[in-house]
Amino acid sequence: MSAAPFTEADRAAVYRAMAQRRDMRHFSGGTVAPAVLRRLLQAAHAAPSVGFMQPWRFVRITDGATRQRLHGLVEAERVLTAEALGQRQDEFMRLKVQGVLEAAELLAVALCDGRERHVFGRRTLPQMDLASASCAIQNLWLAARAEGLGLGWVSIFDPAAVARELALPDGAEVIALLCLGPVPGFYEQPMLQQQRWAQRQPLHELVFDQRWGQASSLFAAEDSGAAASPTPASAWGSGGV
Repeated sequence: MSAAPFTEADRAAVYRAMAQRRDMRHFSGGTVAPAVLRRLLQAAHAAPSVGFMQPWRFVRITDGATRQRLHGLVEAERVLTAEALGQRQDEFMRLKVQGVLEAAELLAVALCDGRERHVFGRRTLPQMDLASASCAIQNLWLAARAEGLGLGWVSIFDPAAVARELALPDGAEVIALLCLGPVPGFYEQPMLQQQRWAQRQPLHELVFDQRWGQASSLFAAEDSGAAASPTPASAWGSGGV
């Protein structure tokens, strides 16, 4: 059960990876070495899962024609999403929302079939399979950033159409297309924040004490100017999506 404690440098590196992780849309081609890709997938597979169900499945897509078809599915949904946004339609269409063709690697993440057999932790919260797979994606994302690689989570697609394209079995469900690879640079801020699509909400507005809506005393020290966090001041400078 014993393990060496994290050093201050270790802790700083973890917080730095979290703060500087970005949802990348701009890729510069290139390749990801097989050994690095295996490390990233191992990091994903080390994620926690409810009832230890490990619901994640990864499909690596290297065929160019398949990528083109997936790109077409994303673009079709992009147009439908823009139409659904009404007044923000034109603004949305100017955003770059995916790097399916430019990224060195493309991974589809799916929830496994037969998930109904896993009751532990899911009897009243069946969506915990999705939560568990999201933990795996976050692990991969942070590991990629530590390796100097960009990753972008694409969710703009018809899941049934992508499932057919990838020959998923009945009951399996695609939740993400992950674009992974070298990037020309990491965004200083989340791209949607840079493009003024949205702004990060203040943390103190999202944390409550005892009941919904009751402001947390955790942030009273910040309000009075006292130090409130043991993490380096620069670690959370811009946050990141």
